[in-house]
Amino acid sequence: MEKKEQKATPGFEERLQIVQELTSKIENGSLSLEDSVNAYETGMKILGELSAELEKINRRLTVLQNGKETEASDEIT
Repeated sequence: MEKKEQKATPGFEERLQIVQELTSKIENGSLSLEDSVNAYETGMKILGELSAELEKINRRLTVLQNGKETEASDEIT
């Protein structure tokens, strides 16, 4: 059987770097109008993914923090 190559999803920092590069290209005028719109759409899609990832991490940290606070109050009583 032939192995299928799996594309690794870029990490958070790599995707943020892509958005920064797209922003620079749009701002410096090196893209055509159509390419600028496409870059904007791509950037917004990535930003949406990053935002969702940050929200998920924030919820996870809140749960962890609340758990530690509960443990600390349990130790006091």
